[in-house]
Amino acid sequence: MLHPDDAVAIIEKIEKQPETELIDIKDSLGRVLAEKIFSSLDSPPFSKAAMDGYAVSSEDRSSSFRIVETIAAGEVPAKQIIHGTCAKIMTGAMMPEGSDKVIRVEYTEEKDGTMVLLRNESLKNVIVKGENLKKGDIVLAPGVIRPQEVGVLASLGLKQIRVAVPPPVGVITTGSELREPGEPLGFGQIYNSNGLQLCAQTKAVNCPFKYYGIIEDNREALARAIERGSKECRVLLLSGGVSMGEYDFVPASITDLGGEIIFHKLAIKPGKPTLFAENNGSYIFGLPGNPVSTFVIFEILVKPLLYRLMGIHHQPSIIKAFLSVPIKRRSSDRVEYRPVKVEGGEIYLLAYHGSSHINILAEANGLIRIDQGIDTIREGETLNVRQI
Repeated sequence: MLHPDDAVAIIEKIEKQPETELIDIKDSLGRVLAEKIFSSLDSPPFSKAAMDGYAVSSEDRSSSFRIVETIAAGEVPAKQIIHGTCAKIMTGAMMPEGSDKVIRVEYTEEKDGTMVLLRNESLKNVIVKGENLKKGDIVLAPGVIRPQEVGVLASLGLKQIRVAVPPPVGVITTGSELREPGEPLGFGQIYNSNGLQLCAQTKAVNCPFKYYGIIEDNREALARAIERGSKECRVLLLSGGVSMGEYDFVPASITDLGGEIIFHKLAIKPGKPTLFAENNGSYIFGLPGNPVSTFVIFEILVKPLLYRLMGIHHQPSIIKAFLSVPIKRRSSDRVEYRPVKVEGGEIYLLAYHGSSHINILAEANGLIRIDQGIDTIREGETLNVRQI
């Protein structure tokens, strides 16, 4: 069995230059920036007041100042500040020539066009030109665009940016016992949760998906579906049919088409039967049929692949928290990812019954990793939690 870290390394080494497109920044949330962004201007482009008050020269030790003008944000100052004078200024307004300090309004009193100083101002309260960014500075590197990046892009005056074109993803579920939600269940049948779960996980990465539905346990039918999915999609996800049972046709169907199986079976729990292959330039994941396994392997392996095909390395969101109760494992031969709930900096173990226990995913907000060879973790230990 391949160690899951080695499987991740295989995926992270994939070098595929993504296609790119220009989009409006208002549509960029969740997309992958495909280029470095350099500042075309100083930020701020002029020195400005950090608060409401009076603009003066820091060299001026006067106790009262004649007010020569009032400057609102967006206005250009008309007067120069000289000894004994000041300008009434609003937050964000341009500092007038000759001034380099703002005395906050609450430290002053205004009488008959004069500002009287009631208390000494120790701070300058000015945001200096270029203090945040200098023209030519690198502002953003390629990566996933969050709301804060949208704000940064807008602050630079950009209307359009170049982003990676997300790879189309196909989703196939296998199993004669499956029925789609909304259909009546016969005896021995279950609803297909993996199909829609995988479509939702794909959509959360901002990749388009095509759902091919359920393929019954038939080798020829499965091979036809894989062939079609490989032609139409850059990544194909199959759930079920990857173990060693009599009706587990995924590995054979891939090889029947001339595909190359890169790895099959991982030292991971859940998700041991996971398969990764390539066929005609498309990547194929064979995922276990149990829904927690499918969910976890998508997070650990599929998501990094999708981001590699968009030109970046996936960085999962990790927080540190301490364990509320000890963990004991009966077997430590595999790396285990266990769903947990984190609250108030504490990790709470859930009543997890194994990889078929789909409901646990709705209770969990993180995964903890327990490495091979570790069978006990003490209460109070600090662990990394992968947020989901």
